[in-house]
Amino acid sequence: MIKALREKFNANFTKEKYKAYMTKLENLHMCSLEFRNAETPVFIPKDFTEKMLNSCEDIIDVIVDPKFNALTERCIPANLKVPNENSHTEFLVFDFGICENEKDELEPQLIEMQGFPTLNAFQVFHSELTAEYAELPDNFSPYLNGYNKETYIQLLKDIIVGELKPENVILLEIFPELQKTRIDFYCTEKLLGIKTVCLTKLIAQEDKLFYYNNGIKTSIKRIYNRVIFDDLKKQEGLGEIIDLSKPYQVEWVAHPNWFYRISKFLLPFIKNQYVPQTYFLNELIQIPADLENYVLKPLFSFAGMGVIIDVSMADIDAVSDPENWILQKKVKYADIIVTPNELAKAEIRLFYFWKKEWPRPIAVNNLARLSKGKMIGTRYNKNKEWVGSNVAFFETS
Repeated sequence: MIKALREKFNANFTKEKYKAYMTKLENLHMCSLEFRNAETPVFIPKDFTEKMLNSCEDIIDVIVDPKFNALTERCIPANLKVPNENSHTEFLVFDFGICENEKDELEPQLIEMQGFPTLNAFQVFHSELTAEYAELPDNFSPYLNGYNKETYIQLLKDIIVGELKPENVILLEIFPELQKTRIDFYCTEKLLGIKTVCLTKLIAQEDKLFYYNNGIKTSIKRIYNRVIFDDLKKQEGLGEIIDLSKPYQVEWVAHPNWFYRISKFLLPFIKNQYVPQTYFLNELIQIPADLENYVLKPLFSFAGMGVIIDVSMADIDAVSDPENWILQKKVKYADIIVTPNELAKAEIRLFYFWKKEWPRPIAVNNLARLSKGKMIGTRYNKNKEWVGSNVAFFETS
């Protein structure tokens, strides 16, 4: 997006440099970087960053409104509701596409949001190695609002571990060793000193939870949750697992219910020029005649699963639960990233953290994703280069 930096990076790029950079990333934890890492970061000018941050504030206004819980109560599936919900999530992410408007001007457009953690720990190491590899100028940073590597790590520790001993805090996932994002689990352990525990290994005794830590039965007081509860019903070989709908004496960071409250469900309630018009399918009195200008999305899905890009009336008619689907105005991703062959599109994921005592969450970090397909995601970019995950560096001065 910044021509001089793009030209310099591309001119200095070699496959040998990229290979050496990838070796450093993979050495963070061998055999655990399972998603593709793009050849380039994304360079973001100040005015574009401000547009993203300002639109996030409009969304956060809705989230901090006293009526928010009542507004979003119906979006939590009754069979997946977990007790002991806290007053707000600790982690939010906002995904913005770099798009073109009708005047062919670049602008951000919100694609999705989640009240759920992302690659919070991996990006610490990832951005540092990428800055070195990209020979990043001093006036660019992956961090926001004045944060740097040290203050960001401290904030992450304060939120996840806080006043507790690390052995009483766990990262919870289902079959963590099989997850594509597992490199983040290992990075979290390295930064925070906590253990990753599979849901199938939890032990329940009355209203308390335990796990075996190096053979020692250890009390769990806080769970850094990475389980997407909606995905549990799709898992095979779970065996008998504990019922997390019971009120155990444990804190959640972030609580599972926030995955549903802060999600695509909120999009129809947001009015901002950088948030595409979105409608609950069951509330549409008349289906738009220009369906080719919309995408159809299930409310509760992850990583783009179930999204229909080229919508037809047959797709609309096939929906049996329209209250769980949204129709969203299409955005036009900009072919903006110059690569050695075809141009690439990009999406920026902003990380927001929210400490207990803060009235609002604050933007602190990011990741970027590049694509040459119809959507951002692995299945749209098979056998392509200069695509995948990376990091955005924001102009600071």
